[in-house]
Amino acid sequence: MALAVGMGLGLWNSSFGAGLEYLISPVLAVLLYSMFAQIPFLQLREAFANKRFTAALLLVNFSIVPIVVWLLSFSLPEHSPLLLGVYLVLLTPCIDYVVVFTHLGRGNARLVLASTPLLLLTQMLLLPVYLWLFMGEQAAQVMSAEPFLEAFLVLIVFPLGLALLTEFWAKRQRSGAIWLEVTAWFPVPFMAVTLLLVVASQIGRIEEYLPVVEQVVPVYIAFMAIMPFLSRLIAYAFRLDTQAGRARVFSAGTRNSLVVLPLALALPDGWILASVVIVTQTLVELIGELIYIRLVPSIIFQESKSLEISKVLSKKK
Repeated sequence: MALAVGMGLGLWNSSFGAGLEYLISPVLAVLLYSMFAQIPFLQLREAFANKRFTAALLLVNFSIVPIVVWLLSFSLPEHSPLLLGVYLVLLTPCIDYVVVFTHLGRGNARLVLASTPLLLLTQMLLLPVYLWLFMGEQAAQVMSAEPFLEAFLVLIVFPLGLALLTEFWAKRQRSGAIWLEVTAWFPVPFMAVTLLLVVASQIGRIEEYLPVVEQVVPVYIAFMAIMPFLSRLIAYAFRLDTQAGRARVFSAGTRNSLVVLPLALALPDGWILASVVIVTQTLVELIGELIYIRLVPSIIFQESKSLEISKVLSKKK
């Protein structure tokens, strides 16, 4: 509904839609704070409790995914803003709604939730490295730009710091625990508002850059089609159970567009295409996730018959 309303507003009045861009940063800051507050940073060691899952998670997201993205990028034109947008969004694993989609796809959502702090910290460290490897000095110039650093501090570091303080507060005082419970209700409405604002403000640009955007859509579709099967092989190699394997698929195929979007929006005007490319990925991905939640449990990671029989017997007991 939020996407539909955003598209309607942006197409109905492009200048009005573009004006909504100024609301994205404050709304996104609240959204990221509320999402970070739900990440169990103080239980980081839980991410390592299932060593095989954690090893598979890190291998796929930070070794296999970069190789896949690099190979897919050869099908794109040598246009720096376009490539930066693709790299920003595809090299960063999702830490927010991936938990919900994993649950809907009958995967182990608790494993994904426990691994979110590890994923966030690792991608923050490795993203500059990947951008430098793939784009060289151009990426270094962009990342050293004052607007980029300001967006990173205001929209990622600051909400992350507040979330950590909230978790410390909740652990020590009842009032903090109550506030933490309140923040758990923020992500859904603020994500809806964020998607509405993003689409309303950027849909005109997507229309403007449509010939270029059309070139990245097949790359996003190919990425979402390839990753489940590579994840299936890795899950088999690491002997993950069915639900952990499904979680592995969702983590590999779902990207972190909402966190990297403010970084792209802060870039100079000459790089505006990067944010358009990221928003396009969000639209493709949300459709892809609806396909994932049907195909992953029914085809890619089916329950084995013996496991189903044992579940039935255990229920009877």
